[in-house]
Amino acid sequence: MSGHFAIRAGVSSPLGATFDGDGVNFAVFSRHATQVSLCLFDDEGNESQIVRLPEREGHVWHGYMPGMRPGQQYGFRMQGPYKPEEGHRFNPFKLLIDPYAKQLTGHPTWNDALFGYDLKAKTKDLAMDRTDSAPYMPRSVVVDPAFTWGSSRRPQTPMSDTVFYEAHVKGLTAERRDVDAPGTFLAMSSEPMLDHLTKLGVTAVELLPVQAFLNDQFLVNKGLTNYWGYMTYGFFAPDPRYMQHAQIAEFQQMVARFRSAGIEVILDVVYNHTAEGNELGPTLSFRGLDNASYYLLEDDKRFYTDFTGCGNTLNFENPFALRLVMDSLRYWVEVMGVDGFRFDLCSSLGRTDRQFDRDGPFFRAIRQDPVLNRVKLIAEPWDLGPGGYQLGAYPAPFVEWNDKYRDDTRRFWRGDGGMVKAMAERLAGSAPYFDHDGRAPTASVNFLTAHDGFTLMDTVSYNDKHNDANGEGNRDGHSNNHSDNMGHEGPSDDLVEARARRRRNMIATLMLSQGTPMLLAGDELGNSQGGNNNAYCQDNEIGWVNWSDTDEAFTAFCQKAIAFRKSHAILRQRRFLHSRPRLIDGAPDLFWRRADGEAMGASDWNDANLRVIVAELRTASGTPEYVEREGALLVVLNAGQDVDVVLPDPRPDFVWRRGFDTAQPDVVGLYQGTTIASESVVVFVEVRTDDP
Repeated sequence: MSGHFAIRAGVSSPLGATFDGDGVNFAVFSRHATQVSLCLFDDEGNESQIVRLPEREGHVWHGYMPGMRPGQQYGFRMQGPYKPEEGHRFNPFKLLIDPYAKQLTGHPTWNDALFGYDLKAKTKDLAMDRTDSAPYMPRSVVVDPAFTWGSSRRPQTPMSDTVFYEAHVKGLTAERRDVDAPGTFLAMSSEPMLDHLTKLGVTAVELLPVQAFLNDQFLVNKGLTNYWGYMTYGFFAPDPRYMQHAQIAEFQQMVARFRSAGIEVILDVVYNHTAEGNELGPTLSFRGLDNASYYLLEDDKRFYTDFTGCGNTLNFENPFALRLVMDSLRYWVEVMGVDGFRFDLCSSLGRTDRQFDRDGPFFRAIRQDPVLNRVKLIAEPWDLGPGGYQLGAYPAPFVEWNDKYRDDTRRFWRGDGGMVKAMAERLAGSAPYFDHDGRAPTASVNFLTAHDGFTLMDTVSYNDKHNDANGEGNRDGHSNNHSDNMGHEGPSDDLVEARARRRRNMIATLMLSQGTPMLLAGDELGNSQGGNNNAYCQDNEIGWVNWSDTDEAFTAFCQKAIAFRKSHAILRQRRFLHSRPRLIDGAPDLFWRRADGEAMGASDWNDANLRVIVAELRTASGTPEYVEREGALLVVLNAGQDVDVVLPDPRPDFVWRRGFDTAQPDVVGLYQGTTIASESVVVFVEVRTDDP
């Protein structure tokens, strides 16, 4: 689009570029700027017009251009002090992305011009650079995001019925040859993918970052890329690399197709920091718009407070930084149709006066918001700052990634001593962390694996990380993975069945635990990353899901385990089960037993040699009707040798039958037997004597 446009005063709200049918209103926040220039570009990327925004209301600069249509490319240039020691880094030679841009033309191309300071100066960031960055910057694009959702309704799956599936848009589909445009939003929701996910039984896909993100310069220099996407610079714009035709409607189409299949879409979002890094990073948007307002700065305002490990931290005590995030979240819900968010390094979002505050501005804002308090909110409950690890401390309705579940489950099935008590706590929903302030067991998002770390196959195949392909001398990634190669590092024909059973045990444990389960995409297929536990830069066969050599038997087992969970509401409690009498009706509903049928005592819980857990569950959401219809479950986790289990007496007219066994995964239907094979999970179901 090209042409010359007149400019009028416009209005200060909403922020960003807003098309109203007759023209476009531009509004941008900057408290400390002295002048804001709007730069327009033609379709070839040439700067065709520069005009000052004529009005300022409070700290919002604005202007209106009649006749402008969607498709217009634009950016901002800012006038103001360049005084890093005072926190100000205004540089009119740097083209800036609109933080409210709904679409971008591409990604920054690395060049010295992207930096607001002279890289060759001895004083580094104290010396302003005067090179125009526009040739190397993407442009913001005016869009009309209107979309008609038709009869498609949100699935609104209760958290108690939810099964999350964490996936990378490109990584999940890159190697599929039966879908169009692999690696895109449209491929993600293609018929073959929907068929796989619905058969598996997941209810929500949790997508790694899809908001526009930067390829770090140090990765580009090594011939690698930022694959995971945790370097966001556009909080409203879908990343162009996942769109086939550069239209945001492609994302909306993906969501609509997932909705029609009854699957929710959750976004992994990175609001704790931006891609601009520390004082030596590039000037792309926020730093040039108003550095002192958007970022937390040290007492020496030249430097950034870094609670994230990525160079900077957004300042949520500034109302416009908080407004940016709230507006972004509402946009993705109301316009793009998503069903919830997983907040990366969420502890940093709750810091006030640099300390974690569960009642801080962000948590207050999101809990009172009529749009956002109705969607799923998932916290990664830590950051890298002091007191950053806050598992269990988040306010409802937030749920939290429970890394204790991952670590304790891996250690239990690895055979570590003294793990029975911890594993029992995880099986029962991690009540010591979450059973307070009216929170439900579903607040614990239980997972065995996630994008960060080993895949499930690698957890049972490698003792050590193998990250040499990352080019960091294998120093990156976690060294303590609680993994077990079971006798041989890497693939082994001799260990296929043993490793398959270990994986079945872990998946079965996940689906039998109170809380909300999450699977990592590809785990159900037996996907391996060759021992790389930090594939953040591997946009290739290492990071992609391998569909050509799938473990079909294990996929079928995962389907069976998820289906079993769905068919037994007692596994999907909305309140904690307790082994002591409840205040409500005075009856316990969780019984911990030894293999001989006796109740567990203090010495049993502290027995470092004990490898068997027997849990009897005797209620389902407190409804007598359900108890009468189904009865109870007896869950046995045996990480030791073969053991005979003495079953408790069933109710009159009921019997115990074995309904689930990881040592015999192909057995269909209910069958008898009380001997539990070594390293296996068995579930006994209390059924009526006249049931077939």
